[in-house]
Amino acid sequence: MRHEVTDADTATTVGSGDVPVLSTPRLVAWMEEATVRAAAPFTATGQTTVGTALRIEHVRATRVGGRVDVFAEPPAAASGRHLTFRVRAVDDAGRLVATGEIDRAVVDRQRFLAAVSDEGRSAEPT
Repeated sequence: MRHEVTDADTATTVGSGDVPVLSTPRLVAWMEEATVRAAAPFTATGQTTVGTALRIEHVRATRVGGRVDVFAEPPAAASGRHLTFRVRAVDDAGRLVATGEIDRAVVDRQRFLAAVSDEGRSAEPT
């Protein structure tokens, strides 16, 4: 997936720093988006995946106007409900911007949403 860095993607704008370069939170969101797409073959009807862990090293700054290609390599096979994706981002000059792993869990969409909804109700004052 290719992304062009805009002012909306900078550390200054998202509040993760005070320099106008690609923010780590935006880069991580792009990497997670890539893993959602790469997880599709591991889900059945009624299932989805949710992120559970991140191990990302952001090693190079990218200026506004720069392009970043994001890749998510799926595991060879699912280990139960757990999927670990190797992720990387490369700038338009072919230099490594970030690398790491993102874990996702396969869940039943309706059961997951029901559990989240039930948690919210029990936390409400009576």
